[in-house]
Order: sequence, then C-alpha cells, then structure tokens
Amino acid sequence: MKIRFVLLLTVIFSAASIAPSFGAGERFALVIGNAKYPDAEAPLKEPINDARDVAEELKRDGFTVDIGENLTGDGMRRAFERLYGKIKPGSVVLLFFSGFGVQSNRQSYMIPIDAQIWTEADVRRDGFSLEMILGEINSRGAGVKIALIDASRRNPFERRFRSFSAGLAPIIAPNGTLVMYSAGLSSVISDNGSDHSLFVKELLKEIRTPDLMAEETLNRTRVGVTRASRQEQVPWISSSLAEDFSFVPGGAGPRPTSSPPPPPPPVIASPSPSPTPVPPQVPPPPQVAVATPIPTPTPPPPPPQAKVEIPPPLPPAKPPEGNTAIAALADDPTIKSLTAKLNDNPDDGAALYRRGQVYASKGAYELAIKDFNNSLRLNPKDVEAYNNRCWARTVIGDLQAALKDCNEALRLRPNFVDALDSRGLVNLKSGQTKNAIADFDAALKINPRLTSSLYGRGIAKKRNGSIPEGDLDINNAKAMDPNIAKEFAEYGVQ
Repeated sequence: MKIRFVLLLTVIFSAASIAPSFGAGERFALVIGNAKYPDAEAPLKEPINDARDVAEELKRDGFTVDIGENLTGDGMRRAFERLYGKIKPGSVVLLFFSGFGVQSNRQSYMIPIDAQIWTEADVRRDGFSLEMILGEINSRGAGVKIALIDASRRNPFERRFRSFSAGLAPIIAPNGTLVMYSAGLSSVISDNGSDHSLFVKELLKEIRTPDLMAEETLNRTRVGVTRASRQEQVPWISSSLAEDFSFVPGGAGPRPTSSPPPPPPPVIASPSPSPTPVPPQVPPPPQVAVATPIPTPTPPPPPPQAKVEIPPPLPPAKPPEGNTAIAALADDPTIKSLTAKLNDNPDDGAALYRRGQVYASKGAYELAIKDFNNSLRLNPKDVEAYNNRCWARTVIGDLQAALKDCNEALRLRPNFVDALDSRGLVNLKSGQTKNAIADFDAALKINPRLTSSLYGRGIAKKRNGSIPEGDLDINNAKAMDPNIAKEFAEYGVQ
C-alpha cells in the first residue's frame, strides 16, 4: 500500500534563562514561518501570522529578531548560520519555527518548503534536526535555549511511507534548555481554520504577563491550551533551566496583567489511541491526556498465498490520466524536476522510482506503474518498487498481477510490513477475507499504529461476521487518522 509518513509540523521557540548581568542586547531570536509547501493541497493559514506576531512581541521584549517566511532549505541554512554568528557567551537564544515537522529516528525535524520527502532518509537529508540545532547553539556559548514547537500538524508527507511515528519526538537537549511542543509527544492536531494557532494565542497572552518566570509562562500556556481545546490538545514541556529567566525584561513593564489560570482540568481518556511507548530519554512532565492502547493480538504467521483465486474485481478507481490531468501533472514542480533528471539520464533508477511515487500519490496509477516497471527493469530486486507497484495495481483492480508483486516483495524481504499491508488490501478487494485478516494481523504485530492495516482488518472482520471486533478496529483507525475511510473509498473499498 502507499507509503505513509507522519509527520510532523514544528514550532520551535528557543530562549534562555537569563542572569541579572545579561543585557537586552544579549537576546537573539530567529523566527520562521513556513506556509507554502508545494506538496500540500493549500497553504497553511497560521504560520505566517503567528511568526509575525511572535517576532513583534520578542522585539518588545528586547530580542534582536531575524524573521524568515516560506524559507527553502538554503534559506533556512543561511538563517541558522546568521543566528550562530551572533551568539556570545551567556546569550539568550530563541528559535521559533512554524510549519511542517516530521519525526524520524526519534528526532524532530523542521521541514523547509522545497523539501522532497519520499522516504525516511529524505527527512534527514532535507529537514533540520531540532537536537542538532540546539546543540550547535549551545556549543557557541548560549546560556539559555528555549524551544517552543507548534508543529504537530498532519502533513502531506505522512502517507508516503508507513514506518513512522506521528507528531514529534522527545528531545535530548543540552543543559539550560526549555522545550515546549504545542501537542503531546507523538500526537497530531488539526488546524483550527483560523489565521492564528491556539498555541501561539495562549503563548503570547502569557508572555505579556509580568513577573512570570519562563517555566511558569509555559506552564500557564499549557493549561490555557488544554482548557481552550477541551483537553484535545495538551502541550508538552521539558526543562533543564538552572537559572531564572523572564520573557519580560526586569519582570515588569507596560504589559497587561491577567488573573492566575484555573487549576489544570481533570485527567480524562484521550480519543486517540497510541500504544507505542514514548522513548525514555527525556521523561516529560505529567500531561492531562491518557492514551488508550489499541488491542494488537499476536497473530499466526500469514499464509504463503502463492495462488489465490481472484473473483471479478470491484470497479477500479479511475486515475486522473486524461489529457488535461496529464498536462497538469507535467506542471507539478517535483515531477518537472524528476523528468528533467530522466531526460538527462533515462536509466536513473532513483528518479524513476520517486516519480512513480509522485504519480501514485496524485492518482496517476498507470503512469506510476510504468515508472515502477522501468525501475524494476534496472533493479529486479527492488523490494520497494515491487510493493508500490503491487499497491498501484491493487487500486486500479489488476489484482492477480498485484498479488504476484506483493508475494515477490515478501520473498525478497520476509515480514516486510508495507508489503504485508499491501497484500492485505489485495486480499480484501478480492474477497479473501481470512487471508486479508492474516496479513493485516502480521503487519500490526510489527507496527501497531499502521492505520491502513487496522482499518482494513476492521473491514475484513466485519465481512467475515465479527461485527463488534471489526467496528473496534475501524473506530480506532479513524481516531488515529480521520481521513482513513475516505482513503479506502478511493481504493474501491467501503
């Protein structure tokens, strides 16, 4: 099935606890708002406005602010270099990033607008690791580092590969660091449809309150966001500050006061299950929401399924491959770039495979299959190409050929979770519900958060007569991914 990725939207706010001897001139901030990602269906509404408001507030608080909007990878790299060059021993350094973020290998990455992410390795190539940036800031002598991260949005990269953890990862940061995420670890939130994020609204309100230390400011922000979202969004905080630091210089000034926040809301069960435990490197403070685990029974090994009788397939999904749609695809910037590479070198296997992924993600399945065919011609042992061709063929209803592709992928790489998931869809569409359940069980044993397998297993169980168990799987999958039912409908499964 198609590649999933979650990722991550990240807002990073890095500031430091400041001793009385630190002057206002020793406060430096880099504020970045990225909204126009070509891979997203529409520009994000919140990051630019939030970045501008944060920058203005920080200027009033004595920070020297560098603000960047819709930065490419080169633009972000130059911005970080400018920030590093300003840091002096004992400086307060604040980094704010609003845009898409992705968790990979237990690190959180900020994503520039021109990133081309199709595999997890691409995240580490094109993204900017929060841990590495905080480490570099610390090595330049900064006294206090504060990271506020509002990047836990669902992003356009998450569906491109499925060996992912949603949201952001815990941070291993140097001493003197205060980190805040706008949502809990490995959690994602939906945009509220307004021009400003709830997180930044609450953050700015508390920053403007005099006589508050930074940790108290962020704790009050957490309470405000949790209350305003009715416990659906619970920010996460980690601190290793050793000194008192206030955003408002001197702890006083012409800032409006506000009454103390009410006590934190009662602990309730979260509607979003997340059985994957949080890595223990940086234990987070107690949060309001409690995750609900997803039942993942230990399944028997899936059957070989070398030969399966395929009944007449369901009506295939119709890819947008008319003349108008093909012309529109040709204008896609990513496809343009890959096509240019292939014009120079038709045997560029990596470009063929990646363009096939782009075509598939945009519903141009026949074009995707052609690219996967050529990719496999160059490398007959390309397991990923077999799996993706299996998935594309499944969507258009070529089930017999799809089954052969998935079997070959699993022969080359036994227990390959993506191929198990894809073969589960083949069996589901072909009416082989017991085989589908076995494949989805095997995939979920490897990755319990694989929503496509969870939802597919629910459909298969219901078709097999286990209605309550099927409904449980379906509801759990929808809680993790509200769009999963629509996605399966596009595959021809309802």
